[in-house]
Amino acid sequence: MSSAPRKRIAALLLAAGQGRRFAAGAASSPQKETICKQFHCLKGEPIIRHAAMALLPFVDILQPVGSDPLLAHALEGLDVLPPVPGGAERHDSVRAGLEALAKLPNPPDIVLVHDGARPIVPERVILETLEALETYPGVIPAVPVSDTLKKVSQNIIIDTVSRENLWRAQTPQGFSFPLLHDLHQRHRDAHTDDAALLELEGHHVAIVQGSEDNIKLTVMEDLMRLERIIDQASKTFVPRVGLGYDVHAFAEDRKLILCGIEVPHEKGLAGHSDADVGIHTLCDAIYGALAEGDIGRHFPPSENKWKDMDSARFLVHAGELIRKKGGYLVNADITIICERPKIGPHAQAMRERLAELLNVSVSRISVKATTSERLGFTGREEGIAATAAVSIMVPDDVD
Repeated sequence: MSSAPRKRIAALLLAAGQGRRFAAGAASSPQKETICKQFHCLKGEPIIRHAAMALLPFVDILQPVGSDPLLAHALEGLDVLPPVPGGAERHDSVRAGLEALAKLPNPPDIVLVHDGARPIVPERVILETLEALETYPGVIPAVPVSDTLKKVSQNIIIDTVSRENLWRAQTPQGFSFPLLHDLHQRHRDAHTDDAALLELEGHHVAIVQGSEDNIKLTVMEDLMRLERIIDQASKTFVPRVGLGYDVHAFAEDRKLILCGIEVPHEKGLAGHSDADVGIHTLCDAIYGALAEGDIGRHFPPSENKWKDMDSARFLVHAGELIRKKGGYLVNADITIICERPKIGPHAQAMRERLAELLNVSVSRISVKATTSERLGFTGREEGIAATAAVSIMVPDDVD
């Protein structure tokens, strides 16, 4: 039986925007730059050329969209189609690109829509987007909102917005080409992005984990961030492994806090802080991998200011130390050892809380439990022990 033909993949590279916020910042700089943001140089190459080179290994067709004469020059020598003019708004430019693709002798099956001002797209993001398109008609990369959100009127906070289930959309967004082309023909009014069109007609749009490196150049300060990311990517990284172990005895009249969440139990754990044995062992594993001692070195129990402290603060510090050294967490595996309470019903909430504190995907965090078969102090339910193993990648010149 013959296999199904490989789907043709196209990408639209949008470059018709004027970047008003970036232009305002550039105009106030000493260089008095006036060119559109996507044509600014990043490490010797135009921003949009970086974006094109990120997409080209994964697509059969790359269609730039924009009218600026600099566009063709920025992409000179790359295997791309001649640019087509864009429109006044983003959706107009997407429609123009889709219509150009539809006129090809062999139109694509899948289309990726990417902002030309996003120069750094990890391969993983593109591959996972394409993989998810085997199941869904639309897929976008996104990252969870980690900051507290405030609604403001005239510089006064009027409400705090829950960040639960909120994600920040990125590009490239991937779609069935026939579906997106049809939707753009029938809906010509403004919409925030192409995924909104599919949502409008009830099509399921999935998300894949985006990347914090996938920055859209918006203000001048973003250029410096992008330069740092590229410098970081050019470094040689080496793995570091850390192990942690911690024990706390049970205590009366205390809440039981494990891996950042409160677990219902008749007893809590004794300790100078909130005695979160899960976070403490994870911190020790991270500090060990970075050759930065243990949690007591950074938060001495002899200092009263740490008394009854939420251990979340300790883990945030450990995560910040990873980033300060230019590294990133590959994964963390925590094992909680106790007879009671049962950890399984709370494991997912623990994973999510630890991932939030470390600012990583929950897929990088494992929380599991075991017992000591009624042996030893944990078997006698005198306390809880925990172990952790972490893997961290750091530049090879880190002390």
